Amino acid sequence: MRFLLDDEQREFARSLDALLTAADTPAVVRGWAAGDHGPGLTLWRRLADAGVFALAVPEAYGGVGPLPVETAVAFVELGRHGVPGPLVESVAAGVLLGGVGGPAAKEWLPRIASGTAVVSLALEGYGPYALDADVADAVLTVTGDELRLARGAGGATGPGAASGPGVPTGPGGSTGRPAPTGPGAPTVSVDPARRLFRPEPGGEVVAAGPGVREAARAAGTWATFATAAQALGCGEALLRATVAYVKQRTQFGVPVGSFQAVKHRLADTLLGLEFARPLLYGAAVELADGAPGAGAAVAAAKVAAGEAGYAAARTALQLHGAVGYTEELDLAWWLRRARPLRDAWGTPSACRARVLAG
Repeated sequence: MRFLLDDEQREFARSLDALLTAADTPAVVRGWAAGDHGPGLTLWRRLADAGVFALAVPEAYGGVGPLPVETAVAFVELGRHGVPGPLVESVAAGVLLGGVGGPAAKEWLPRIASGTAVVSLALEGYGPYALDADVADAVLTVTGDELRLARGAGGATGPGAASGPGVPTGPGGSTGRPAPTGPGAPTVSVDPARRLFRPEPGGEVVAAGPGVREAARAAGTWATFATAAQALGCGEALLRATVAYVKQRTQFGVPVGSFQAVKHRLADTLLGLEFARPLLYGAAVELADGAPGAGAAVAAAKVAAGEAGYAAARTALQLHGAVGYTEELDLAWWLRRARPLRDAWGTPSACRARVLAG
């Protein structure tokens, strides 16, 4: 089956590409990894203005979603440009809160859609870590039938940070909100721009009951789906950079890209990415239709995109030679991201099991 984006969706992709190209995302990624979140949060606001974070938020809460196809379009571009931050987690949090409703949804969903809040998320079955919890305004965790929300320190510097005469304060100059809960201890990641934190116990219980479990299942599916799109975009960036490099690098007086072995390696990489693309958009269509097999379709897309992106990283490293190992080369940040994206929000083995389960 062939999936074609319409004119509006293609224009959305072009506009995001232009926005991210102008933002110098390699510099943003380097700053984020070093702990300088300012440029990344500025870019976060611009992405919100472009409508990225509203795509999974229901219209009743100020969003335009759920729009899975447009989400795939956006996250392929975000992956291709290597944008840092809990992008997937904020979108999945929108699905989670939209599913449970209540006061927490009314408070946080409009902020997620508008980009004035950065939210991270940890769900059972997907690992114990919350991405970039140190910069998040809130960290959501689901354990069993309980949804907990821990307000983070990100509100002090995040996109929606507020201070001064217009901010209501309590005794001692407090904002009247519950005290922030620490993000927990950071864990070393293969990708320094993916800062992993194990959430500390606690937080406010904002919802409980069987509906939480169902909403968490949907949020996990969306997180897997958005990560698959990121992995595809990351693989595209790696392939594009490698093709450009082998056209310039010469051996024996000719470009190395003219060697048959190099051509075959690049062709195999391209095939992997192009086979993953229809699986991703097929999963988007099933999500949009609410099809019973949407979860399995998303898992299949994640396996294909994750493995294709990681294969693109191996190809890029091999064909760039020794220069591929250097941190001075922007390519290094995409090389480091490919494997974490392959494993985040559903490892290949877990996704294959989901596909077999139907």
